[in-house]
Amino acid sequence: MLGRVVDALTGNQKIKGCVVLMKKEVLGLNDFKASAIDKVEEFFGNRVELHLVSAVQPDPVNNDRGKIGTPANLENWAHLNQAGESTLDVQFEWDDHFGAPGAIIVKNNHSSEFFLKSITLNDVPHVSHVHFDCNSWIYPVNKYKYDRIFFNNQTYLPSEMPLLLRPYRDQELVNLRGTGKGELKEWDRVYDYALYNDLGDPDKSPEDARPVLGNSAEFPYPRRGRTGRPPTKTDPNTESRLPPLVSLNIYVPRDERFGHLKMSDFLAWAIKSLTQFVQPGLKSVLDPTDEYETFEDTYKIYEGGIKLPKLNELSDIVPVEIVKELLRTDGAGLYKFPTPEVIHDSKEAWRTDEEFAREMLAGVNPVIISLLKDFPPKSMLDPAEYGNQNSSISAQHIEKGLDGLSVREALAQNKLFILDHHDTLMPYLSRINSTKETKTYATRTLLFLNPDGTLRPLAIELSLPHPDGQRHGAVSKVFTPAKSGIENALWQLAKAYVTVNDSGVHQLISHFLKTHAVIEPFVIATNRQLSAVHPVHKLLSPHYRDTMNINALARQILINAGGILERTVFPGRYAMEMSAVVYRSWVFTEQGLPADLLKRGMAVKDSTQSSKLRLLIEDYPYAVDGLEIWSAIEEWVAEYCAIYYPSDDVVKADVELQHGGRRCASWATGTRRTSHGGRRCGPCPTSPRHAPPSFGSPPPSTLPRTSGSTLMRGISRTGPPGVDDSCQSPARPSGPSSSRTRPAPSWARSVGSSSPCWDRDHRDLVEALLRRGLPWEACVERVDRGPEGDRCVPTIWGEAGEHRRADHEEEWGCWAQEPGRPGQYSIHVVVPEHEQPGPGNRDHREGHP
Repeated sequence: MLGRVVDALTGNQKIKGCVVLMKKEVLGLNDFKASAIDKVEEFFGNRVELHLVSAVQPDPVNNDRGKIGTPANLENWAHLNQAGESTLDVQFEWDDHFGAPGAIIVKNNHSSEFFLKSITLNDVPHVSHVHFDCNSWIYPVNKYKYDRIFFNNQTYLPSEMPLLLRPYRDQELVNLRGTGKGELKEWDRVYDYALYNDLGDPDKSPEDARPVLGNSAEFPYPRRGRTGRPPTKTDPNTESRLPPLVSLNIYVPRDERFGHLKMSDFLAWAIKSLTQFVQPGLKSVLDPTDEYETFEDTYKIYEGGIKLPKLNELSDIVPVEIVKELLRTDGAGLYKFPTPEVIHDSKEAWRTDEEFAREMLAGVNPVIISLLKDFPPKSMLDPAEYGNQNSSISAQHIEKGLDGLSVREALAQNKLFILDHHDTLMPYLSRINSTKETKTYATRTLLFLNPDGTLRPLAIELSLPHPDGQRHGAVSKVFTPAKSGIENALWQLAKAYVTVNDSGVHQLISHFLKTHAVIEPFVIATNRQLSAVHPVHKLLSPHYRDTMNINALARQILINAGGILERTVFPGRYAMEMSAVVYRSWVFTEQGLPADLLKRGMAVKDSTQSSKLRLLIEDYPYAVDGLEIWSAIEEWVAEYCAIYYPSDDVVKADVELQHGGRRCASWATGTRRTSHGGRRCGPCPTSPRHAPPSFGSPPPSTLPRTSGSTLMRGISRTGPPGVDDSCQSPARPSGPSSSRTRPAPSWARSVGSSSPCWDRDHRDLVEALLRRGLPWEACVERVDRGPEGDRCVPTIWGEAGEHRRADHEEEWGCWAQEPGRPGQYSIHVVVPEHEQPGPGNRDHREGHP
């Protein structure tokens, strides 16, 4: 009672508060060792301290900064046992002179870190409640050379910050920028820039060396977060890499790392995806290929799977999110993925021209297709270096599909569109095709806009560099739609190469480069230059969540030398280098959706529309939905910014914004250069743009036939009579990835290339093989029909839908090229008995018996 009277007379009071935090966890479980040590330290008085910082009372001893209050300890820490969020009480001493707290300092005297979510002060005189959003990991005090400070939940431009708190605000930004020296540790909170110089591992082998991306005219690239690891022994310009087993420990500022829920989801999906590699690997002990053998094999990833037990009680008791994800209650198996909608009703829907065209507007990469403005399509590559790269598609190729229009009329009516990957791939095509892993072409696809608003493919051009050198231009072949026979098979193969091109561009450029890599310099600049209480920082930070962490993990296991991307996407070792060349033409002001649509000719300006744009294709889901979202974001952001920036002069006077804008613009270009200081507030383009290439990826892109990432062979230079062979394949031509090179059966017998192969029986055999998906060159070069001649084969295929039965395990596939016999291929073919040529069997066009 006497103490309360004294406090009332002197103005001293107690302010109660509650602190929401989470103890250190490992995938949903408490770190019990750390928890036990924390309790011992609590017993010996090493507790978590909190200090209020006054916004109105200066401290002469501390350079007239806001006065720091007496320490207050968190209560009942020793009784904190449960995983997840917990709320602890705290009580501060306060007097009238101290005024409303403007900041709070947190000191962790334990030996392990904890996650501080928020602090709320209740019944503060004159202001009622004061709230602090923290959302930060607090490491022990011996890990820092400064105090961890958090400002109250107010928003201030630099000029509006309370005077006594400005030094704290400025010092916090200095802490986040770091010194630019030394290797960064997990408790460091440094946001700094570095080049993409950690993708290669020259110490491992010369084959694993990769060029440095960024800070060069040859390979410009956005900056990434600095880690400070030492250089490799072989190349001082290449940063050393972490061992694979500690990949998850790659440095990013601790608050940028995945939360335990996100990490659990990430690891669960990684385990699920890993089965795609492990399962074929286990099968390879008995099967010499690591590829899908038949189309039906690809459906198995959506059927069955590894059925894990439904341990509902266990998943509820054990707070391990990764276990909850794997022990699904909906019956999903470990080796099972959602069935893509494109084959949900019909497993053959992916083969249609309609679906092929629809994917360009509503698939995972709807940001490439553009209006065709000139015919034939022209290349932007330098003819002095690459020769004539203009398209060889002629009016004769496409006029029959223009519904009676001439090419000129179709152009004038905005009826022709193009999916053009030619210029992107051609500079690297010779190098890509020189590898053993993949063969591909640079593609152009022309499409016609039907009266019903859908697209129809007209022609596909496959191009290769001239065999005498790229300065001699391109060697191209044009394919057009066909309904049956060899021409239809070739058309299907041509579409497969377009799909492979599009899949690689999607992963490397549309997805990683233009939504992940380009945003990281903005993440770094925002945290280095804008205080957490800056209005633009509060606006942008939700869009940045997890970006630095996922990019860092990508450098470690996805886009690195020998990583997942190089193994699965057709450019292989040249993947990142090629994307850096594409980045040369990246312009920030063209990344917004309206500007992008106008640039590609997919829309025209129209003041009568709410978005001020009119789409040339009304059924363009990416653009239709995207413009609605864009307009909503633009309106909201404009209103938000107008609250803090009523005029351009206020923008210019914002020193943090101007500093950050100049710095970010410089690093985002990939080369250091001076940029203009003014920056207009506007929506961040990459957060919504990330949705189509990323969220649309899992279901459709797990179907290898609609979004294959690589093909192993090219189309043969040899064809049947009447088929032009001007598109000659490099090195060793071959078919699609379902026919990867495999050892020859011991009993195989080859038919020499000199054998007649275009009589009626052989032609029937060819067409039967094509319908089974046999590579093109198998049909036109050397055919092996087994040891017993034309009409007896060791494997018999039953009726459609039945399982194959065989005395031998060999299946049809493409052999390796015979040494010393260029252009000759040995093929072992398994042919259904009813499809073997001969008088006793019906023609395949009459149906199966």
